[in-house]
Amino acid sequence: MEPLRARAAQHPLGIVDLSIGSPVDPTPQIVRDAITAATDAHAYPLTTGTSDLARAIVDWFARRRGVTALDASNVLPTIGSKEFVAWLPIMLGLGPDDVVVHPRAAYPTYEIGATMAGATALAEDDPAAWPAATKLVWINSPGNPDGSVRSVDFLRACVRRARELGAVLVSDECYAELGWEAPWDSTRIPSILDDDVRQGSFDSLLCAYSLSKQSNMAGYRASFIAGCADLIAPLTNIRRQAGMMVPQPVQNAMTVALGDDAHVAAQKEIYRARRDRLKPALESAGFRIDHSEAGLYLWATEGKDAWESLGTLAGLGILGGPGHFYGNHFPNHIRLSLTATDERITSAAERLRGA
Repeated sequence: MEPLRARAAQHPLGIVDLSIGSPVDPTPQIVRDAITAATDAHAYPLTTGTSDLARAIVDWFARRRGVTALDASNVLPTIGSKEFVAWLPIMLGLGPDDVVVHPRAAYPTYEIGATMAGATALAEDDPAAWPAATKLVWINSPGNPDGSVRSVDFLRACVRRARELGAVLVSDECYAELGWEAPWDSTRIPSILDDDVRQGSFDSLLCAYSLSKQSNMAGYRASFIAGCADLIAPLTNIRRQAGMMVPQPVQNAMTVALGDDAHVAAQKEIYRARRDRLKPALESAGFRIDHSEAGLYLWATEGKDAWESLGTLAGLGILGGPGHFYGNHFPNHIRLSLTATDERITSAAERLRGA
């Protein structure tokens, strides 16, 4: 990527870096005030999170995701979602005889976590093709990098197959508040914990969520998991002994962020406006946008190898990410992030239209 970055930086109007999905907008003031108010953190934080945070997570799932029947035993804060993704195979005791399944289009940490545990990573979207040795399945909806949303029927099929195999099924739903196209612009994106998906039980199911995207809290490392209490309990014990505790000030900030829907709606509209500028500009430049109905990215192709497409964009001062970084199945796709300032997104759109 460095030669492309250097080339893009030479553009007379400057580089537009759309390669990384790191928020650029300010953390909401109510969140900043909450962490400031909790800086007298002289005692060790609770691994399980405070009772206020647990209640905020449970209430958020009921209010925003339509998931009921959760209580404090079903939730656990984590130090960002990436940490949890990377370490879960080890925490589950997986090893060389085990398979970890992840999406065909996937950010690398699913595979890296399997490798760290000595397990085999398998990119496979079809539940019927998951092998008998499967012990952990990752699904990601809305997806990174492709922004795809999985249907209720697909999620049910995943639940059935994972339970047949005796595997843990974890749904990474970190972009769930960012639906753009019908019906997801006005309808809840389905969760693996939905009452009509889980088939009456949280058994073997976990959902991972992060406040990085909805609340611009990436620097806080503020995330949580929810689902099967029989999985949450041993994970809590491991994390307690390993010192994987979310700092008390961050827990306070999470509690406040989860209780305020207004800042989430405002941030979503900022991203919507950026998407509405960038997407048609890409299409006018000859790119097709695949999926991308939710999330923070546009998954685009012009039918060429991604490196060639990125070279063309670098000539316009635009930097994206190659499909090669997200598995072996999409070498002709690129990922472009909406996490750039309004001015930079507008500049990129103007350059694409003039190309």
